[in-house]
Amino acid sequence: MNEIVINSQERFPLLNATEVADILNISLPMAYKLIQTGEIRAVQIGKGRRVRPQDLRQYIESNLTSEPEGNES
Repeated sequence: MNEIVINSQERFPLLNATEVADILNISLPMAYKLIQTGEIRAVQIGKGRRVRPQDLRQYIESNLTSEPEGNES
């Protein structure tokens, strides 16, 4: 099992649903849905959930579509 070491000097910014919605340019209810269904991985903190930036990046990368036909360079 991998051990996670957190340096007390490092800060790990966590995004809330409003920030996720702003970044993805989607509605707040859609951001909540993506987080609650696990489509975007989140950290449970009490009753709330927060998203690590790298998990949001991974969600974006996994949902990229291919180039439309006819756009060959």
